[in-house]
Amino acid sequence: MSRANKHLLIGGLIIMTMGVPAATTANESDRKLTIVNPQTLYDPSPNGYSTAVITPRNARIAYISGQGGQDSTGALSPDFAVQVKQAYANLRSALDALGAKPDQVAKLTVFVVDHDMSKLEVLTRNVTEMFGATLPAQTLIPVPKLAIDPMLFEVEATVILD
Repeated sequence: MSRANKHLLIGGLIIMTMGVPAATTANESDRKLTIVNPQTLYDPSPNGYSTAVITPRNARIAYISGQGGQDSTGALSPDFAVQVKQAYANLRSALDALGAKPDQVAKLTVFVVDHDMSKLEVLTRNVTEMFGATLPAQTLIPVPKLAIDPMLFEVEATVILD
């Protein structure tokens, strides 16, 4: 590498790192999500989600892969409600492994095999049990099937860590 290129490379690294703030410990308010449910739109909270969520500035984000209703042995109940309850328990375990709490979840995407309105009550009950009033943004996607044939439900999450 020529001397000029080395100087450009070193100069570029110095310029790039000058804008990086020093690491600091985030306080509790720095990790708070802002829930937005405009009064001019339908209130989605009775259905277990929020219209939008604003994440804190400079937040670190984790993405939790789809969690199905398998128990620790990999077994799946044929019952939709049992699978949903187990999937949210699995999501809770993934959050625990990240050192996160449910109020740090900004967005959920749920996949429901052969969705119909009878399943909505099960979904709403489970999401409100886990998240309380701090409901994340959420998208429900009806699908004909998931990765494993007996699987009826899957939930993935976007989590703000700090």
